Amino acid sequence: MTDDTASTETAAPADTAAEKPKAKRAPRKRSGAKSASKSASKSWDISQFVVPEEEGKTRFHDFDLPLTLMRGIQDTGFHYCTPIQATSLPLSLNGHDMVGKAQTGTGKTAAFLISIITDLIKHPIQDERYMGEARSLIMAPTRELAIQIADDATQLLKHTDLNVHCLVGGMDYGKQLQKMQKSHCDILVGTPGRLLDFANNRDLYLDQVEVLVIDEADRMLDMGFIPQVRRLVRLTPKREERQTLLFSATFTPEVLRLSETWTDNPITIEIGAERVATDTVDQKIYITTASEKFALLNNILVNDDVDSVMVFANRRDICRNLHEKLKKKGFKAGLLSGDVPQNRRMKALELFKSGALKVMVATDVAGRGIHVDGISHVINYTLPEEPEDYVHRIGRTGRAGKTGTSISFACEDDAFLLEPIEKLLDMKLACTMPEEHLLQEQDA
Repeated sequence: MTDDTASTETAAPADTAAEKPKAKRAPRKRSGAKSASKSASKSWDISQFVVPEEEGKTRFHDFDLPLTLMRGIQDTGFHYCTPIQATSLPLSLNGHDMVGKAQTGTGKTAAFLISIITDLIKHPIQDERYMGEARSLIMAPTRELAIQIADDATQLLKHTDLNVHCLVGGMDYGKQLQKMQKSHCDILVGTPGRLLDFANNRDLYLDQVEVLVIDEADRMLDMGFIPQVRRLVRLTPKREERQTLLFSATFTPEVLRLSETWTDNPITIEIGAERVATDTVDQKIYITTASEKFALLNNILVNDDVDSVMVFANRRDICRNLHEKLKKKGFKAGLLSGDVPQNRRMKALELFKSGALKVMVATDVAGRGIHVDGISHVINYTLPEEPEDYVHRIGRTGRAGKTGTSISFACEDDAFLLEPIEKLLDMKLACTMPEEHLLQEQDA
């Protein structure tokens, strides 16, 4: 399949677990002993990862995490937990189901990955395993987010014997299947459509899943994936027999109903949007007209302090038009939107991460879940129709303790969208008129 939204309605129903090629056996036995780690870890010990105690901060050292995982955490550059990590890890590491409200950029991905990896290392499987049989499953709404989660998992798993597999639409099924058949599946990350493809073809088995993560449940709803997610959840063990972690940027009634269905006595945690949006991001709102927007964007981008920029717009056609105009102006720009082929999106994202592209133009769906270090500016060419998307957008900058700048253009067509954003943030956003030189047309 070439699109995650292309369901498997014509395939065999996946509501009951497909029979495996071999006779099905009893549930696997998990050992309480720690699994063997890669030999490289023998030359490393925790004394090589020094993080001083600091009042008001939680260290990863403060949890009973496996040594091989701690070395992976050191490699990522993590030292102290973010608020959601400090709040969720004591719960998830003790096996509790959890429903978490958190925006992009809070560190929730590392939070659930660290919990999953700890569980898998401390409880290795004693008996036979099948290829294609996942021990943990992480579902994400977009390809980019799923790939980013898998990349983060690979980094954390570097010094362990665990394997991560990623199944997303828009990429070659055969190549993904070959990888699945080469090594056991400890952590599986995927988008609903492609996961169902594999399950219906009996290339994937979810009846032994120990930990289930549903990320960005609100976006799953928005994109119409919930019927597919329901079918996948039915393939996993009963909720009492697995650990379930559900994350959402918003707690709508629909999200809460889903959490009641899929989790067992969950603990709810919330990390407020304002903490993410205002702590490290300088927010500016320029009042302008629709006809002045491109000149304003162009003049902002040529400033010396603008290093790496994400430009967001609400529609694909606006993004395409912006991308073409920026290239004509000589900017090295990429495009992330749903109508761009997956291979081109991935190539553009890699060029942006490496610094070869200065500007990335994106829609909300394509830009969500992207983790790129060093983004100096986020520009909202059009204000988002959903206030939560504003927080997701500006969360692309001001990461890892650095400060960032968010600049939003408010014109006669979308200025009314400011009020719900301010209500969500619980703060007033100062609006200014751009200086005259920022509105001057530049020659191509």
